[in-house]
Amino acid sequence: MKFFERLKADAAPQWAGYTRHAFVKQLGDGTLPLECFKHYLVQDYLFLIQFARAYALAVYKSPSLVDMRRSLEGVKAILDVELDLHVELCSQWDMQRSDLENAPEDTPTMAYTRFVLDAGMSGDLLDLQAALAPCILGYAEIGARLKGEGANRGDNPYGRWIEEYSGEQYQDVAQGFADWFDDTANQVLTGHRYPRVLSLFEKACRLESDFWQMGLNAKG
Repeated sequence: MKFFERLKADAAPQWAGYTRHAFVKQLGDGTLPLECFKHYLVQDYLFLIQFARAYALAVYKSPSLVDMRRSLEGVKAILDVELDLHVELCSQWDMQRSDLENAPEDTPTMAYTRFVLDAGMSGDLLDLQAALAPCILGYAEIGARLKGEGANRGDNPYGRWIEEYSGEQYQDVAQGFADWFDDTANQVLTGHRYPRVLSLFEKACRLESDFWQMGLNAKG
């Protein structure tokens, strides 16, 4: 069993709470209030800035050049692709990149990003990957599932978001991360430290759920 699959099985309630959240369901059926999606997008833009820093930290924490290059690919994927998607989506509401960058961070955004960075600062590469994994791999799973359910249909206002995370480019990024995560675990994981890694993964799943809920709460 791949290491990610093992974590997902052992954290099944937290994983389901995240990937099957009401926000995701409404995103898929197109009923999510627009103000919820807009608030989420702005906060996710701010989140991704910190997430890129976490990937940059992974470069420092990497024990080999191969790991360093994999970390760098994560930084590039965020800075060159994901952030631009958010700018593209927000431009339809006359929001500029500067509007996103200057928006205030909501509390769940701060809690999640600081958790990820702290996991990396206080631990090693595996700890950091465990904190990163729910976001990277969860979005790939959500995107693929929603597309498989036909949620990217033309009349879904959130079809573009679904297309991005179900698309080949993002799916390849996620698969590459899963393989990297597995390689790291094979090198350094011990039975003694598994509970800590699982705890980091579970906490990240809960923080992802809080992030979705933050979006839903924006409808007032």
